[in-house]
Amino acid sequence: MSHEGIRLISQEESRRAAVAEQPLPPAAITPAKVRVALTEGTGLSIDWKDGHRSHWTFPFLRDACPCATCHEEREKTGRRPGELRPAPKQLLPIYTPPARPLEALPIGRYALKFKWADGHESGIYSWDFLRRLDAGLLG
Repeated sequence: MSHEGIRLISQEESRRAAVAEQPLPPAAITPAKVRVALTEGTGLSIDWKDGHRSHWTFPFLRDACPCATCHEEREKTGRRPGELRPAPKQLLPIYTPPARPLEALPIGRYALKFKWADGHESGIYSWDFLRRLDAGLLG
């Protein structure tokens, strides 16, 4: 019998996974107001219909990209969505500018898509994903 694909998790991870799978109320994942501060570079803010307000910086959102490639890379390194990538070990570190989107596009009535300055643009940030990200239910 192969043990490939079996992963032991803590009781806390099990609880978090169970909570993350439960559907959120419609008012919790329906934005009342969305502000993408491209010019200022300050990030994304959402006022939700249930009265909650969320805010994320652009570097955090770039490191939380929900696309399959970014998700797999985070899993390999054990990072949670939004957690900084480890800096490459170099003798002379090279400055890398903070992540910033060149454009933010609505995807239907359910998500946003960013075209990042680093050329990445495959992540679709659904309202459900963003609300769960704000509540710490992902990872």
